[in-house]
Amino acid sequence: MIGDTNGQVVAGGNGQGNRLDQLNGPTDVLIDKETDSLIICDRWNRRVVRWSRRSGTTEGEILIDNIVCYGLAMDDQRYLYISHTDKHELRRYQIGDKNGTLVAGDNGKGDRLNQLNWPNYIFVDQQQTVYVSDHNNYRVMKWNKGAKEGIVVAGGQGQGNALTQLSDPEGLFVDTLGTIYVADRINNRVMRWPKGAKQGTVIVGGNGQGAGANQFKEPVGLSFDRHGNLYVVDHYNHRVQRFSIE
Repeated sequence: MIGDTNGQVVAGGNGQGNRLDQLNGPTDVLIDKETDSLIICDRWNRRVVRWSRRSGTTEGEILIDNIVCYGLAMDDQRYLYISHTDKHELRRYQIGDKNGTLVAGDNGKGDRLNQLNWPNYIFVDQQQTVYVSDHNNYRVMKWNKGAKEGIVVAGGQGQGNALTQLSDPEGLFVDTLGTIYVADRINNRVMRWPKGAKQGTVIVGGNGQGAGANQFKEPVGLSFDRHGNLYVVDHYNHRVQRFSIE
């Protein structure tokens, strides 16, 4: 409920562990409307789990195990996309499929256009185009469906704080015009990169690290609501901030 300042536990909450009623270092979650459930990257348990949103649910079920996941996304056909940080690749899964299909990476760790280096958060559009924050390459990559290599769409100019650069990019959103919004973690800012642009603009943050209303301490996640408000997970300030974006 809006105005309710207390959260409600809907998955886990039974301490750190690997029982079906526990989570261990979850990094991402999405809502599967079809089954009214949450799909969670339960990172340190090396698994992806599903928890029903129906009241009375006390444990999850394992969808995929033995996987060092980080980011999750789901397309309109209910395919699940998962970033593998240990294998430096992205795979697409049908629900119930354990192996998945490679959609980006799989050429070892590196900075060539057919490689990734610690991919984390991902976004998939209606054409099944995959966008990924390529964390240790300081860039955002776009992989068209079926492509053998990706396209650099933000950063890729080394680590730094210039408008052409990123430093440990994480949370990611792409609008219908192809505009990229990315949490530029170490630069403590959120950037917007229009489609085809060689540099981005800072839309929030970029005022040094701090706890002010216009500052962050390592922003890691972001999302938009249907009114265009931006929500940013402000990691080391232990808060989520909302911004009204023009």
